[in-house]
Amino acid sequence: MLKDVQLNNRINNVLIETNIMKKQNQLEHNFALWLLICKVSHDIILLRQRELNQYGIPERQLLVLRTIQRMGSNATLSMVAKLVERQDHVVSRQVMRMEKDGLVNRIKNKPKSNVLRLELTEKGLKMIKVADKSASISTIFSTLSKENRDQLESILNQILIEVEKQTFKQN
Repeated sequence: MLKDVQLNNRINNVLIETNIMKKQNQLEHNFALWLLICKVSHDIILLRQRELNQYGIPERQLLVLRTIQRMGSNATLSMVAKLVERQDHVVSRQVMRMEKDGLVNRIKNKPKSNVLRLELTEKGLKMIKVADKSASISTIFSTLSKENRDQLESILNQILIEVEKQTFKQN
């Protein structure tokens, strides 16, 4: 009963915020949209992490594992860092811990090379499979039709491209 009341209160707050956003000027509306994107991202991350915690899987670790899996034999420390948008030294420390935990192997490409290739171990692959059983992301996005998901993806990519342009201009 209490959870139903809390859920209804949260839904009402979202509807109130939506009505407020519709009455704002362009600048206020842009700021409110930005806050909404932040809130959605934050809440999905928290939900996903709570779900993964029951399996003992940190979300950032899973992100690195999935990136290595997608890259296959081309996975290097610097490329993984770039794709997960973290600095090399941060990912390097994380990968070292993951190697100690038996999730990945770091392999030198050539004897005198500084380039480290990364590969998943059986334990790392099993962790990805366990994480795939969690349903929060699928449940959340299943509320959208394919057309809505495609529109959302297109809009978010437009925003991301503009963010990249603005970031490039500032550097």
